[in-house]
Amino acid sequence: MTSDPIALRNRFAYVKGAWDENLRGVKIPPLGEGTAEEKIERLELALVDEMRNRATPESAEQVADAMWGLVHARPDSDPVKQRVTQHHEELAKLGHRKI
Repeated sequence: MTSDPIALRNRFAYVKGAWDENLRGVKIPPLGEGTAEEKIERLELALVDEMRNRATPESAEQVADAMWGLVHARPDSDPVKQRVTQHHEELAKLGHRKI
């Protein structure tokens, strides 16, 4: 992605806001060692993974939309976008289950 400090700050602010909105009350996991970009990417992956884990058939579409907002403008090679794409497939199946 980018090591531009302003872009990284904006990216962190976006993922932190998404975390607070979608995982209210859940502590942010330790991000370990590495560059700011690596830590932000780990946080983004943790966010989308936890959102997927908490999704229900009733919330699957809303969760998918929220995830897409995080990565829609990124290249297809972006690791977080790839994970979101994988989760979208799972959420589509979850949302269409018969209860």
